[in-house]
Amino acid sequence: MNSSFKPVRKAVFPVAGLGTRLLPATKTMPKEMLTVIDRPLIQYAVDEAREAGIEQLIFVTGRGKSSLVDYFDMSFELETTMKSKGKSLAPLELSRTAFGELITVRQQQPLGLGHAVWCARHVVGDEPFAVLLPDDLMAGAPGALAQMVEAYNLVGGNIVCAEEVAPEKTASYGIVTPGTTDGKLTEVKGLVEKPRPEVAPSRLGVIGRYILQPEVMQVLDAQEPGAGGEIQLTDAMAKLIGRQPFHAVEVDAERHDCGDRAGYVLATLKLAMARDDLAPLVREAMAGL
Repeated sequence: MNSSFKPVRKAVFPVAGLGTRLLPATKTMPKEMLTVIDRPLIQYAVDEAREAGIEQLIFVTGRGKSSLVDYFDMSFELETTMKSKGKSLAPLELSRTAFGELITVRQQQPLGLGHAVWCARHVVGDEPFAVLLPDDLMAGAPGALAQMVEAYNLVGGNIVCAEEVAPEKTASYGIVTPGTTDGKLTEVKGLVEKPRPEVAPSRLGVIGRYILQPEVMQVLDAQEPGAGGEIQLTDAMAKLIGRQPFHAVEVDAERHDCGDRAGYVLATLKLAMARDDLAPLVREAMAGL
């Protein structure tokens, strides 16, 4: 690791969204608490952050999101009951923050991802930080953020996670204008938010993992609206290009868009097929179909 780069110790989880793509399930339940197999989406993201060495978790929440924080707390009554019946506490222990610190801040208005990240500015301070969007479940080992931290330790600056997207999908992503490429690491020369396929500078789309320098908060201070009238994180990141090192990294982990109904179902199937206790049952059921 280059000792001149500050370590990435903090991670921001923007979890204030309403989850409208998954209504009615998300009418009263945070979308991040929807379960894939036996744990909620937020658990997968937090575990990924822990693996990457994150020490402080920052949840940017909204109204009706208290269950997200409660989930990572101790459940005294449940644990006492399970102990008295001789049952294993292992499933509950998975849901604890285990080490590190959990801090919550409130996003009072749904003004976009950039605004949600900006709400964590006082906790982030003058340190680099990660951003994880729990909607994007990244399956695989090592985890996506751990691979990004490895890249950050080599080149510093800002790192976004990216993947090749279908041409017709560019209007759903921030798209990279690429520079030089070294293996899975690509220099970012520009970022365009949701371009139409005919004007997209590449098919390299930014997905829900970022490592950013604290200066992005100064850019977000301007509260400038972008695409859709929202304060876009992509626009703020683009203003750091040329001022700081900026790279995109393609990781080995497989992305599942669990903010989408089909993506959520496929994530459940894929992760079930990767488990020895479930794969035979799933194969048998699928054969029957």
